[in-house]
Amino acid sequence: MTTQTLAPLALIGAALAAAPAAAQTAVSFGTNWLAQAEHGGFYQAVADGTYAACGLNVTILPGGPQVNNRALMLAGRVDFHMGGNLLEAFSAAAEGVPIVAVAAAFQKEPQVLLTHPGVASSFEDLKKLRLLIGDQGFASYYQWMIAAYGFTPEQREVYTFNPAPFLADKGLAMQGYLSSEPYVVEKEGGFTPDVWLIADAGYSTYSTLIETMQSTIDRRPEVVKCFVDGSIKGWYNYLYGDNTAANELIKKDNPEMTDDKIAFAIEKMKSEGIVDSGDALELGIGAMTEAKVKDFFDKMVAAGVVPADLDWSKAVNFSFVNQKVGMDLKK
Repeated sequence: MTTQTLAPLALIGAALAAAPAAAQTAVSFGTNWLAQAEHGGFYQAVADGTYAACGLNVTILPGGPQVNNRALMLAGRVDFHMGGNLLEAFSAAAEGVPIVAVAAAFQKEPQVLLTHPGVASSFEDLKKLRLLIGDQGFASYYQWMIAAYGFTPEQREVYTFNPAPFLADKGLAMQGYLSSEPYVVEKEGGFTPDVWLIADAGYSTYSTLIETMQSTIDRRPEVVKCFVDGSIKGWYNYLYGDNTAANELIKKDNPEMTDDKIAFAIEKMKSEGIVDSGDALELGIGAMTEAKVKDFFDKMVAAGVVPADLDWSKAVNFSFVNQKVGMDLKK
């Protein structure tokens, strides 16, 4: 694989000097789901004026079951998009779509498996259980679980996003999102499940990527830099500062979101190092390194999820991160 030729920081600096972002340049950012604490850093940067400080007037467009903000970005109607994980970047590269990941808000994928308390003693111990896994999970991380740990297709049962079968059967493990299903199980099942974060078992993708079009990077690198830097600072302030105003914006965009759900999600993001761990501890939130992307790519090749000859390099740009932006905001 040939390594992407990255735009030198000097060129971005020159662009900033020659064509600074106009005061309050309108920018739209489409998320990939309904507003929630996992989007908090972006809402924080809107609420506290961080984006505005470098000249951007950012509008957040929430995603949802009937919304495809990524398609809107392809159509030129959205400037930035909240991607899922690196598999989407690899897919863009495979299809020749000029979508580029420019930062990773999450160092870890928040995908988890839940078990009843004490049923399993390790991630590998989950092999003795039947696993409720959705079709998307089966096609992605479960293929890695098969290749890396010896899980089998036969032990997988289709997850219908209904926790009732899991609640009733200690022989089942269930997929979930770190800040969602564990909360639901506690409320509906009356017990605290054991939670197995697949990132800690070696599923090494970045998550909650900031994506934009290659044409945006080419034409407006100063806007990309402002948005990435602002988002990074927003995440520091959201996790370690006063996030009250950001949470009010989240609840305004998603009236079903409650203070207890938000508090649960923030605590989990902090305790499990979803945003601020690994390379981010040295390079700053948003960090991405070629070594980690290549590590995950190799795992997906071994699992048969992506082809070995795929050149993913055009779908990831490291120029806008790893600069220790906002680390002074961490308290």
